[in-house]
Amino acid sequence: MRPPPPDDWPFAAQSQIIEARPHRWHVQQLGAGPDLVLLHGAGASTHSWRALAPLLADGYRITMLDLPGHGFTRSDNRSRAGLDPMAEDVARLLHALAISPAAYLGHSAGATVALRLALDGARPTPVLSINGAFQMFEGIAGFLFPLMAKALAFNPLTVPLFTAGSSLPRTRRMLAGTGSTIEDAGLRQYHALISDREHVAGALAMMANWSLDRLIRDAPGLDAPALLVVGANDRTVPTRVSRDMADRLQQATLTELPGVGHLLHEEAAHRAAEVCLTFLDTALRVDGTAQKKTPG
Repeated sequence: MRPPPPDDWPFAAQSQIIEARPHRWHVQQLGAGPDLVLLHGAGASTHSWRALAPLLADGYRITMLDLPGHGFTRSDNRSRAGLDPMAEDVARLLHALAISPAAYLGHSAGATVALRLALDGARPTPVLSINGAFQMFEGIAGFLFPLMAKALAFNPLTVPLFTAGSSLPRTRRMLAGTGSTIEDAGLRQYHALISDREHVAGALAMMANWSLDRLIRDAPGLDAPALLVVGANDRTVPTRVSRDMADRLQQATLTELPGVGHLLHEEAAHRAAEVCLTFLDTALRVDGTAQKKTPG
């Protein structure tokens, strides 16, 4: 059984382990108000919201969760690692928690899960995307990458070899490759994840099973506002990917933040909070569920 987060993990006091088939979820909640669900990207966990979540919790009840196989969420069913089944499982978890999201906020691959949830929900739900990974690799890479990921995910030697070679300098180089610079505490948390065999196996399974075809086809059907935030220095997902998605959506606004990269919500949380809260104020005002808020 996967242990709960250590005491020094961000928001460890708010951690819950929730049984909602087919996974054993790690969930954290803080704040009060309309429900805002935060979904991290591939290879990350709830820790990636450590700086942004408190700035949003003044006016919203924040629910953060580790996606299947990531962080401290236990998943033994790799067939549920693709986008569509993952969104279905998250929706099942939120139902079990009696959460009716006022909006979804996702980073990178988590933004695709957020958009899928919003499209599949019973009512139009606003979506906030931070450097959303709305596009697969192009050309021959688009063909080879899923095959390579599958081979890595199902090779019993891959995960132990990867985790055995982990080190703080290696983790620092990996994060620098995103175009972002984060603080030492965040670096150590990423290093702890990269050194964890179950987490690495979960991230590989997610990449091996990922497909965006249905999401891209359905995106124009979202009848709700969307904000797509991009970091001008993102080296992981080109900013044009979010621009292309903004063109597909009915009610999309794109905001580019200069001087930040793929992990902009970690390196520039106050700037991210400002644009997110401004969007939420406008998007939710019609329902009277939110009042104007500014980050502290």
